[in-house]
Amino acid sequence: MRIDKNFQLTYCTNIHPGFDWKTTFDSLKNHVPQIKQKVSPNAPFGLGLRLSNKASEELVLNGNLDEFQQWLSENQVYVFTMNGFPYGNFHNERVKDDVHAPDWTTPERLIYTKRMFDQLASLLPEGNTGGISTSPVSYKYWHATEEATKSAFETGAKSMVEVAIHLHKIEKETGKYLHLDIEPEPDGMLENSDEVLQFFTDYLLPIGETVIGDALGLDVEDAKKLIYRYLTVCYDICHFSLAYEEPTETFKKFEKAGIAIGKIQVSAALKILSNPSGNEEIWKALALFDEPTYLHQVTKKVDGKVKTYNDLPIVLEHKKEFEELRAHFHVPIFLERFGALDSTQDHILKVIKYLKEHPVSEHLEIETYTWDVLPSALKKDLSESIIREIDWFVEKF
Repeated sequence: MRIDKNFQLTYCTNIHPGFDWKTTFDSLKNHVPQIKQKVSPNAPFGLGLRLSNKASEELVLNGNLDEFQQWLSENQVYVFTMNGFPYGNFHNERVKDDVHAPDWTTPERLIYTKRMFDQLASLLPEGNTGGISTSPVSYKYWHATEEATKSAFETGAKSMVEVAIHLHKIEKETGKYLHLDIEPEPDGMLENSDEVLQFFTDYLLPIGETVIGDALGLDVEDAKKLIYRYLTVCYDICHFSLAYEEPTETFKKFEKAGIAIGKIQVSAALKILSNPSGNEEIWKALALFDEPTYLHQVTKKVDGKVKTYNDLPIVLEHKKEFEELRAHFHVPIFLERFGALDSTQDHILKVIKYLKEHPVSEHLEIETYTWDVLPSALKKDLSESIIREIDWFVEKF
């Protein structure tokens, strides 16, 4: 849905089960019309579509794509952004670090991503731009040595450059501009803005200049333009708050470097502030968010540097003294507090304020995917919860 001429707002359907296409489509049919009727009754509603690899493979079989396009048309729904980060199942089983698998060092990730871009090009209405968010190359702990890390960055960069070439061809053939939105997150190989800049400088640009030059016959400057056009950043507000980065500073840093923001994922992390009178109530409240499906990294800032614990149980076991912790748990964006805990909702409000004067990205996607693993007191009807998040954002915008 458009919230003014500069922005399209949606929610990410990774909220819904979607291991295969039938499950995905059934979830969409069950929730989306009801949500659209509440938040965008008189105008088309844009969707942030999440497809697993299996669902994406099945979408092009047995007339499924034609059926889906007809359903979209009948319900005044369209797709403009997709989530290509989780490759496999994302619900009802352990995900943890496997959310990165297969990573950008594998041909499977490249094949999956290019296929989804072909599908997005088919689904995207004329006059719209489209993007797909993706893993920040890999999970850092899978690469134990400096040599292994460098190799992963090189292989990942080569594959992403191949995607850029693919998107260039799509734009030439269809006139549709699509971009790959690289999504930094805690314990990913890219966690913050400085690491993104270094990835562009040390890998994407030098590798891209050669590969694109050979493939398309472009000189160095034109190859660089192509890289900056098609390879962008997914700014997940939760993730950058975990890196203790202020939105205004990060947006200006990317702008100065020529790196575009392809998509902003609107999300909030848990914020844990120490209580001078004792933290026992805080530890009890935080323990309610300890669940076995997703990684919930916890970060704190020490002497100007961010320290990351790679999952919540580590922090709960040791219960060390702290002033402030932030936990990677995508909590409902419309709540500022969760009992004894706070959220980084303030970062969302800062992003909204900045966007009003600097529309750095057209694509805004609410991404609270943890509804089924939230503490029981926070679990509400899913469609109503999504509607409440969209309404809250529109009211604040």
